[in-house]
Amino acid sequence: MLAACACALLVACAGSSDWRGAPKAEAAARVAKAMVGKPYVYGGKTPEVGFDCSGLVYYSYGRAGMPVPRTTGGQLARSRPVSNRERGDLVFFDQNGRRASHVGIYVGDGQFVHAPSSGKRVRTDLVSSPYWRRHLAGVRRFEDAVAALEPPRLVH
Repeated sequence: MLAACACALLVACAGSSDWRGAPKAEAAARVAKAMVGKPYVYGGKTPEVGFDCSGLVYYSYGRAGMPVPRTTGGQLARSRPVSNRERGDLVFFDQNGRRASHVGIYVGDGQFVHAPSSGKRVRTDLVSSPYWRRHLAGVRRFEDAVAALEPPRLVH
Protein backbone atom coordinates (compact mmCIF):
# COMPACT_ATOMS: atom_id res chain seq x y z
CA MET A 1 0.00 0.00 0.00
CA LEU A 2 2.78 2.42 0.94
CA ALA A 3 4.58 1.67 -2.32
CA ALA A 4 1.41 2.33 -4.32
CA CYS A 5 0.91 5.69 -2.56
CA ALA A 6 4.53 6.66 -3.16
CA CYS A 7 4.25 5.70 -6.82
CA ALA A 8 1.03 7.68 -7.24
CA LEU A 9 2.66 10.69 -5.59
CA LEU A 10 5.67 10.48 -7.90
CA VAL A 11 3.46 10.23 -10.97
CA ALA A 12 1.37 13.19 -9.83
CA CYS A 13 4.47 15.29 -9.15
CA ALA A 14 6.09 14.32 -12.43
CA GLY A 15 2.97 15.30 -14.32
CA SER A 16 2.79 18.70 -12.65
CA SER A 17 5.79 20.04 -14.51
CA ASP A 18 7.61 19.27 -17.72
CA TRP A 19 11.07 20.10 -16.42
CA ARG A 20 13.24 19.19 -13.46
CA GLY A 21 14.07 22.71 -12.22
CA ALA A 22 10.43 23.82 -11.78
CA PRO A 23 10.23 24.03 -7.96
CA LYS A 24 13.53 25.92 -7.79
CA ALA A 25 12.52 28.20 -10.65
CA GLU A 26 9.27 29.05 -8.87
CA ALA A 27 11.21 29.72 -5.68
CA ALA A 28 13.59 31.97 -7.65
CA ALA A 29 10.60 33.90 -8.99
CA ARG A 30 9.36 34.43 -5.41
CA VAL A 31 12.80 35.60 -4.28
CA ALA A 32 13.02 38.02 -7.23
CA LYS A 33 9.60 39.48 -6.40
CA ALA A 34 10.75 40.02 -2.81
CA MET A 35 13.67 42.12 -4.15
CA VAL A 36 11.38 44.70 -5.79
CA GLY A 37 12.44 48.14 -4.56
CA LYS A 38 16.13 47.29 -4.07
CA PRO A 39 18.49 49.67 -5.87
CA TYR A 40 20.18 49.03 -9.21
CA VAL A 41 23.94 48.80 -8.72
CA TYR A 42 26.25 47.80 -11.57
CA GLY A 43 27.90 44.51 -10.56
CA GLY A 44 25.52 44.16 -7.60
CA LYS A 45 24.38 40.72 -6.54
CA THR A 46 23.00 41.11 -3.00
CA PRO A 47 20.05 42.91 -1.44
CA GLU A 48 22.42 44.75 0.91
CA VAL A 49 24.31 46.34 -1.98
CA GLY A 50 21.75 46.22 -4.78
CA PHE A 51 21.53 44.39 -8.09
CA ASP A 52 22.27 44.61 -11.74
CA CYS A 53 20.07 42.47 -14.00
CA SER A 54 22.18 39.31 -14.02
CA GLY A 55 23.02 39.74 -10.34
CA LEU A 56 19.32 39.58 -9.53
CA VAL A 57 19.01 36.29 -11.46
CA TYR A 58 22.18 34.97 -9.79
CA TYR A 59 20.95 35.86 -6.30
CA SER A 60 17.37 34.69 -6.82
CA TYR A 61 18.34 31.28 -8.17
CA GLY A 62 21.11 30.90 -5.59
CA ARG A 63 18.64 31.54 -2.74
CA ALA A 64 16.36 28.96 -4.34
CA GLY A 65 19.17 26.40 -4.14
CA MET A 66 20.14 26.43 -7.79
CA PRO A 67 23.54 27.98 -8.53
CA VAL A 68 23.66 29.64 -11.94
CA PRO A 69 26.25 31.70 -13.83
CA ARG A 70 26.77 35.30 -12.70
CA THR A 71 26.71 37.09 -16.05
CA THR A 72 23.96 37.64 -18.61
CA GLY A 73 26.09 35.88 -21.23
CA GLY A 74 26.67 32.91 -18.94
CA GLN A 75 22.98 32.71 -18.10
CA LEU A 76 22.10 32.81 -21.79
CA ALA A 77 24.63 30.07 -22.58
CA ARG A 78 23.43 27.75 -19.80
CA SER A 79 19.71 28.01 -20.53
CA ARG A 80 17.62 26.69 -23.38
CA PRO A 81 14.96 28.48 -25.43
CA VAL A 82 11.31 27.69 -24.68
CA SER A 83 8.10 28.70 -26.42
CA ASN A 84 5.85 28.82 -23.36
CA ARG A 85 6.64 31.10 -20.41
CA GLU A 86 6.55 29.65 -16.90
CA ARG A 87 7.33 31.23 -13.55
CA GLY A 88 11.09 31.41 -13.11
CA ASP A 89 11.94 31.49 -16.80
CA LEU A 90 14.50 34.01 -17.96
CA VAL A 91 13.40 36.77 -20.31
CA PHE A 92 16.20 38.27 -22.38
CA PHE A 93 16.08 41.63 -24.11
CA ASP A 94 18.24 43.37 -26.72
CA GLN A 95 19.22 46.83 -25.52
CA ASN A 96 21.54 49.55 -26.74
CA GLY A 97 22.29 47.59 -29.90
CA ARG A 98 23.53 44.57 -27.93
CA ARG A 99 21.92 41.16 -28.30
CA ALA A 100 20.42 39.64 -25.13
CA SER A 101 22.13 42.25 -22.97
CA HIS A 102 19.37 42.49 -20.35
CA VAL A 103 17.69 39.70 -18.37
CA GLY A 104 14.79 39.39 -15.97
CA ILE A 105 12.80 36.61 -14.29
CA TYR A 106 9.28 35.86 -15.44
CA VAL A 107 6.93 35.82 -12.42
CA GLY A 108 3.60 35.02 -14.08
CA ASP A 109 0.61 37.01 -15.31
CA GLY A 110 2.69 38.51 -18.12
CA GLN A 111 5.11 40.16 -15.67
CA PHE A 112 8.83 39.92 -15.10
CA VAL A 113 11.12 41.27 -12.37
CA HIS A 114 14.35 42.98 -13.34
CA ALA A 115 16.96 45.50 -12.26
CA PRO A 116 16.55 48.09 -15.04
CA SER A 117 19.43 50.60 -14.97
CA SER A 118 21.41 53.13 -12.94
CA GLY A 119 19.32 55.36 -10.72
CA LYS A 120 16.37 52.95 -10.79
CA ARG A 121 15.18 50.14 -8.56
CA VAL A 122 14.30 46.49 -9.07
CA ARG A 123 10.74 46.42 -10.38
CA THR A 124 8.13 44.43 -12.25
CA ASP A 125 7.14 45.24 -15.81
CA LEU A 126 4.84 43.68 -18.38
CA VAL A 127 6.55 41.66 -21.09
CA SER A 128 3.78 42.87 -23.40
CA SER A 129 4.40 46.58 -22.85
CA PRO A 130 5.41 48.28 -26.11
CA TYR A 131 9.03 48.85 -25.09
CA TRP A 132 9.75 45.37 -23.73
CA ARG A 133 7.80 43.58 -26.49
CA ARG A 134 9.88 45.44 -29.10
CA HIS A 135 13.16 44.44 -27.41
CA LEU A 136 12.32 40.86 -26.39
CA ALA A 137 15.14 38.55 -27.53
CA GLY A 138 13.66 35.35 -26.14
CA VAL A 139 12.51 33.28 -23.20
CA ARG A 140 14.86 30.65 -21.82
CA ARG A 141 14.94 28.11 -19.02
CA PHE A 142 17.53 26.53 -16.76
CA GLU A 143 17.03 22.76 -16.60
CA ASP A 144 18.71 22.14 -13.25
CA ALA A 145 21.74 23.18 -11.22
CA VAL A 146 24.10 20.75 -12.95
CA ALA A 147 23.08 21.87 -16.44
CA ALA A 148 23.27 25.49 -15.36
CA LEU A 149 26.95 25.30 -14.41
CA GLU A 150 28.25 22.50 -16.60
CA PRO A 151 30.44 23.69 -19.46
CA PRO A 152 29.01 22.94 -22.90
CA ARG A 153 29.92 19.48 -24.15
CA LEU A 154 31.78 19.14 -27.40
CA VAL A 155 30.36 16.61 -29.83
CA HIS A 156 32.92 14.73 -31.88
